[in-house]
Amino acid sequence: MPSNRQNQPQKPSFFSRLLSVLFKSLVVLALLFVLDKLLPSISQQTQSFIVAKWQQLSLMQQELPTENSLPSPLPGQHLTDTWGAARSQGRSHEGIDIFADRGTPIQATTQGIVRKVGHNNLGGRVVVIVGPGGAGHYYAHLKDYADIEPNDWVDVGDTIGYVGDSGNAKGTPPHVHYGIYINGQAVNPYPLLIKPDS
Repeated sequence: MPSNRQNQPQKPSFFSRLLSVLFKSLVVLALLFVLDKLLPSISQQTQSFIVAKWQQLSLMQQELPTENSLPSPLPGQHLTDTWGAARSQGRSHEGIDIFADRGTPIQATTQGIVRKVGHNNLGGRVVVIVGPGGAGHYYAHLKDYADIEPNDWVDVGDTIGYVGDSGNAKGTPPHVHYGIYINGQAVNPYPLLIKPDS
């Protein structure tokens, strides 16, 4: 009759157990080290996300711009109502053009969250800011951008870019195309802007 000892697994040696404990300890220490390095950035990302959502919610509860309520993006420059003017390819102008020297700082007309700092075919270099009531404020034909990025918070009067002629305005006198979009529809910004002589 075979002995029971042959059927039982051998106990690991002291050395094997020690190696196993050391290995598990190293794994736990490595995980703790990784968590220690990741947690600050995770909490920073979470904090930024919460702040951005709170700002967005706050903006949505505010009133949309009303007549003569917004400062000009180019203070002191003459404003002309160019809304609806004919444009190439059968389009009509969905904003107003405000002319100034190339490189003149363009100011945010409203507080809000930067949604886009980028390029498109018609507008060239553009900035989009979502302001009170969810209105989109569109600045186009910029020469360059200010030091802003998407999801940044801007206040009225902050510099967001510089006057140029990028996009389909290449070769025209430098200006900023300023448009406002409410519920995705373009509205005439001219009546909403405070005129320099008023």
